[in-house]
Amino acid sequence: MTSADDRRPAHDIVTAPLVEAGDGFLMTWALHVAATLHLADHIAEGKAGADELAQATSADEAALHRVLRYLQTMDVVAEGPPGRFQLTKRGQCLRSGVPGSLRAWFAINGPIARVFFEEPLASLRTGRPAFETVFGADFFGYAAANPAWGREFDTAMTEMTGETARAVATAYQFDGVRRIVDVGGGRGILLATLLAEHPEMRGVLVDLPHVVADARAAVAEAGLKDRCEVVAGDFFDAVPDGGDAYVLSWIVHDWDDERAARILANCRRAMGNDGRLLLVEAVLPENGSSGYDFATSLDLVMLIALGGRERTATEYERLLASAGLVLTKVVSTASPMSVIEAIPAV
Repeated sequence: MTSADDRRPAHDIVTAPLVEAGDGFLMTWALHVAATLHLADHIAEGKAGADELAQATSADEAALHRVLRYLQTMDVVAEGPPGRFQLTKRGQCLRSGVPGSLRAWFAINGPIARVFFEEPLASLRTGRPAFETVFGADFFGYAAANPAWGREFDTAMTEMTGETARAVATAYQFDGVRRIVDVGGGRGILLATLLAEHPEMRGVLVDLPHVVADARAAVAEAGLKDRCEVVAGDFFDAVPDGGDAYVLSWIVHDWDDERAARILANCRRAMGNDGRLLLVEAVLPENGSSGYDFATSLDLVMLIALGGRERTATEYERLLASAGLVLTKVVSTASPMSVIEAIPAV
């Protein structure tokens, strides 16, 4: 005789979350498709029908409708009349150029997702980024060889930095900082935000030669040309001296401990004994997390794609000490990022 328990559906309260998690690759794919085709931008422009969206994106209407139906299960779009879609509050984040946009972030996920599925064990066996195995180049080399994808990556970093910059400017006290050096500052979004918030402050942005051309234009557009110097350089070699504070945002996590320590040591040499170092990074929980954690997820991306890593506060303390610096505090922000403050060990 069969009991009621024996007739339970397989997708019970225990297994259903695992099944949903196992389908995560479908979510990644659907978001990548939506971002690459600029679906949210088209819908925001008034192309609400699956037929209109298919024409605008050169897609098959029936196939696109099926993707849109899946995006509805993720609360990205909502279907009103059959075949007519509108953006949800969550879907607005897939529009280009809006505050909090994640469109470029999901657009760059294609090659990264390919690595996860094509060489899922490579990094586990070698400790090296599997990205190099799949593409025959490191992450930044691939970006340079594929300019369109590289531009999307730059846009994604700019958009993410914009949200982070506002959170950092609000959470951290910059008292006493008159000259701030943004090391590896990209297009200058973080530095421009800090300078706008602190009119008494002057800035220096240093990055590679091919990056600083865009940075100069962004600084000029922000009306900060007279308060911000843009310098071409390589932080593995040296950074400009004389700063009261040196900030590195989304930089140290790109590198293993040896190369990260080299960057930090260059900052230590440049700042003298009265400066401070500010790392804007996602900090891993000391004892892991039982739920979703941004830093823990990002750590696997770093393992597979770049060969860098996220770190706990304790690991940052050790890394900073190896470069002659002392961790003084970790300041949480309204974003997933924290500000790790360090001063010279004297």
